[in-house]
Amino acid sequence: MSNWLNGAVARAESVSDWLAPKRQASLALLREAQWPTRKTEAWKYIPINVWDRTELQSDAVEVNAVAESIEGLNSIDLVFVNGELTSDLNDELPAGLSIVSLADASADAQSWAAETFASVKPSRHLFGLVNDVLATQGVLIDVAAEAVIEQPIRIVNVLTQDSEAHTRVLVRLGQNAKASVVEQFCGNQRSKNTGFAEYKVGESARLEHYRFALQTGESLSIGGSHFELATRAELNSTLVGFGSTLQRVDVDVTHAGEHAFAKLNAIYLLDGKELFDLHSTIEHAVPHGTTEENVRGIVADNSRAVFNGRIHIHRDAQKTLAELNNRNLLMSDRAEIDTKPELEIYADDVRCAHGATIAEIDKTALYYLQSRGVSRSQAQIMLNFGFINELVDEMPNDVLAEWLRPQLRDRFAAMEVK
Repeated sequence: MSNWLNGAVARAESVSDWLAPKRQASLALLREAQWPTRKTEAWKYIPINVWDRTELQSDAVEVNAVAESIEGLNSIDLVFVNGELTSDLNDELPAGLSIVSLADASADAQSWAAETFASVKPSRHLFGLVNDVLATQGVLIDVAAEAVIEQPIRIVNVLTQDSEAHTRVLVRLGQNAKASVVEQFCGNQRSKNTGFAEYKVGESARLEHYRFALQTGESLSIGGSHFELATRAELNSTLVGFGSTLQRVDVDVTHAGEHAFAKLNAIYLLDGKELFDLHSTIEHAVPHGTTEENVRGIVADNSRAVFNGRIHIHRDAQKTLAELNNRNLLMSDRAEIDTKPELEIYADDVRCAHGATIAEIDKTALYYLQSRGVSRSQAQIMLNFGFINELVDEMPNDVLAEWLRPQLRDRFAAMEVK
């Protein structure tokens, strides 16, 4: 076990609240857990020891940072600064929506949250267990049956110099409910954070989900978004990730009810010596489920991208339709992409497909654009946008898509073909 993990276990022993039974169960697993090494399949490409080696100066933490709003979004903003919830939850909310902090949860909220906590997220996630035992800050979001929440709920995590944060989000959508949730992480200074969210999407409910993992620089960030879909539930999820010293996101979707539908799009853009690791697992446990997953990445300079996508079709999951595609663009002969799409099928009446491609930027197209008076940097931006724009166009929220595009342009402008 690492020194940091030993310290985390010691800190967890002093945490006591209404989630204590769940925390103790995760703490027991954590005490038996092994720190990942290069021989650990799920971490073989990740220099996880940088988490252990990076020391934070706790007396240098700045807590007056703010989160920028997104023009035109009209969202309900919940802001965490260095793991502390700074938003006022007493503001009037739309009918059918309840948002409370972990510390202020009523008896009713505690009842459903305790049932959800650590039940959607698989116990195999080491840092998920860490989050189980250390995340005393978080929010419970409950959308009542039949409620349609038009305003997006935006959860912003701001990390500043030498901060360490562990936050948890629990979301429940009742039958026929509809809601949109945005998870946003930002900060480029040296910091450590784990941010995990669990979603239970009820019968015929619809969830529009975004995770913007936009931390860069020296930040160390490990987290995940985990979903359980009931009968005829619908999930439309978009993930956008930038790289940093260490960036890892796990996505798990369980089709727990028949005729559930999951659409997952992911984009990662890396430069310099950045690292981004995306692991997704789709569990089709019942018949008639559908999953569409498209992942696209652009990797430049000395950066490294890792993608492991697994679709597991259980024996009883007949009539399943599942597709997984991972396309990557290399902009440097020093950049690296490790991709591993997996299909594990135990049912015989299914339609499943997966594929992965890695290509270089088309230098003929780059030369053609330059020969027509387009600068090299602008030509690169145009070609890069062409590679990922389909997924940006598919984002259900046009305001978020327009907010994202200039950030992608700035990102592309810094990348060079080498």
